[in-house]
Amino acid sequence: QRGVSATKHEVHAAIKHLDQGLFPLAFCKVLPDIVGGDQDFCNIMHADTAGTKTSLAYLYWRETGDLEVWKGIAQDAIVMNLDDMACVGCLDQIVLSSTIGRNKNLIPGDVLKAIIDGCSEFLDRLHDHDIVVTLAGGETADVGDIVRTIDVGYTTFARMRRSDLIVNNIQAGDVIVGLASFGQTSYESEYNAGMGSNGLTSARHDVLTKTYGRAYPDSCDPNTSVEYQYTGPHSLLDPIQIGDQEISVGKLLLSPTRTYLPVLRQLIGAMDIHGLIHCTGGAQTKVMNFMEDVEVIKDNLFPLPPLFQLIQRSSATDWKEMYQVFNMGHRMELYLPESEAQRCIEICQGFNLEAQIVGRVVPAEEKKVTIRSDYGEFSYSALR
Repeated sequence: QRGVSATKHEVHAAIKHLDQGLFPLAFCKVLPDIVGGDQDFCNIMHADTAGTKTSLAYLYWRETGDLEVWKGIAQDAIVMNLDDMACVGCLDQIVLSSTIGRNKNLIPGDVLKAIIDGCSEFLDRLHDHDIVVTLAGGETADVGDIVRTIDVGYTTFARMRRSDLIVNNIQAGDVIVGLASFGQTSYESEYNAGMGSNGLTSARHDVLTKTYGRAYPDSCDPNTSVEYQYTGPHSLLDPIQIGDQEISVGKLLLSPTRTYLPVLRQLIGAMDIHGLIHCTGGAQTKVMNFMEDVEVIKDNLFPLPPLFQLIQRSSATDWKEMYQVFNMGHRMELYLPESEAQRCIEICQGFNLEAQIVGRVVPAEEKKVTIRSDYGEFSYSALR
């Protein structure tokens, strides 16, 4: 009813006849080396945005005047590209370009500056971990007739050796090591609630009060019935207790999308990885797009982080849907032999990143994902 879909079935139907690249099960489309014409190399290009997280940032900025939230939006959109590319083993020497469309009547130049500064600062932090991403420029357009507030997107490109590629070969006997989306890693400056950049339309409307729809009608689609706009109990500044600190609802929802690149740089090449899945659109069912006839069973998930408890409590969303919309505690997962799992976990702990075996892969006649949690057992298959 809000005009969004976790499964994006219409999009998948529209593109199903397109060429899937050299390796259909790879997490990103892998192209021949169009740039260099070398059969030992390949090209990868990727595009993504921060989605409707920009609408949430707009609300928070208008309420508080805090421009810093826009720096997080830049990170959100960049990470949605880089961490997808990391899932095929691409971690370095990446070219980045931005595409920003704004409504100039609502989004002034200081917001644009904050986004651009946020991009530069994030790339500098990656460079500190020997990850080189070079900004090539981009396009900033004033398109108020099309964009209600602002849309922030990036496109990435890399050329890499085919021998360095990771192509998903998820197989029975693998265990799944999940990397937490919440907490505070050694390369983050504050607590991360784990939101990422998926499910923000649902989270924003389900958690926040109708006050925001009345005060900022530009923050939502006028074609959406008022019945479904801002139906929650909270204001942006309501404090939530997280451990020994209080963090506002707005800051929890706006936690910048965590990158796993510093950790993956240590993991990739150091162990036998059969699959890497970035749990973005489709969340805990995302893996179904990149496996063949096996069943993925996730039965040892992280305790549910406070943010996702808050969203479910505010919305009363069915738990099965929650696992299909939100990462629910881990946003990156590695499929590998059980003998490799402990070493993987120990490397993650070196970055103060929680990691654990969250499940396993078993033989099956058709591909299927099963989640066994404190909130019930849920089954997802490609046929439903």
